[in-house]
Amino acid sequence: MKHDKVGSVMTTEVVRATYGTPFKEVARLLADHRISGLPVVDEDDKVIGVISETDLMVRQAATPDPFDPPRRRRLADLTRSARRQARKAQARTAGQLMTEPPITVHADDTIVEAARTMAGRRVERLPVLDEADRLVGIVTRHDLLQVFLRPDKEIREVVVQGVLVRALWIPPHSIDVSVTEGVVTLTGQMERKSETEIAVSMVRQIDGVVGVVGRLTWRLDDDRLRPDEPAVHGVTDDWLRRL
Repeated sequence: MKHDKVGSVMTTEVVRATYGTPFKEVARLLADHRISGLPVVDEDDKVIGVISETDLMVRQAATPDPFDPPRRRRLADLTRSARRQARKAQARTAGQLMTEPPITVHADDTIVEAARTMAGRRVERLPVLDEADRLVGIVTRHDLLQVFLRPDKEIREVVVQGVLVRALWIPPHSIDVSVTEGVVTLTGQMERKSETEIAVSMVRQIDGVVGVVGRLTWRLDDDRLRPDEPAVHGVTDDWLRRL
C-alpha cells in the first residue's frame, strides 16, 4: 500500500537559525513563535544541527551560583557527553549550542517512516529535506498524528478501490466493508484462505486505520494443499511471499 508522504503534512514555513545567530535571538525565536525547537542551517539551507529548549536549559542551568562553593572536577566531567554539555554551557551562538549531527527526513519519505524515526530517536520534530538535502519544512509529532483524523468514509473508499478492486481484483460488492472510528470490519467470503490474510494485512497498512476486524471466510484452504497438488496462481502470490 502507498502511504502518505511527509511532504503532505509538514509545515513549510520553518523558523530557523544560522551558525552565528546569537543565543538570545534563538531564545527569542522559540518564545515568539511558541515552538520548542528549530533547525540550524548553513548558507545553502542545509541543516547542520538542531536546537531544542533543553539545549537552552543546559546553558541556563550551568550559570554558576555566586554563593555556591567551588565545584571539584570529577572523572565524569571528562567524558565526551560531559565535554559536549560543557561547551553548550558556554555557548553564545546557535552553532555552539546546537546538537549535531541532525536527525532529518525527506519530503518523499512516508509518514510511517518518519514516525518510526521520531519514536526510535526520541525526538519531537524533524527537519524535512528535499532531493538536494535542503531544508523545505518541519514535521512534528502533532503533524504525524493528523493521519488518524482521516474520515471513515475516505478510509472505506481506499479499502474498496485500492485493496479489493485494484490489488485483489475482487468485485467491490462481494465483500462488505464498514469503518467506524478508524476500525475496519471486513465481512464476506473469498476464494482462498491466503487471500483473506492478504486483505487484512493490506488494510492494516492503510494510513489512518486503527485496527482491522476480519470476518472473512474462504472456499479453499490453500494452507492444506499437498506439495504435489497444483495451487491456483493469481495476483495475490506476490503478497503471499511478503506475509
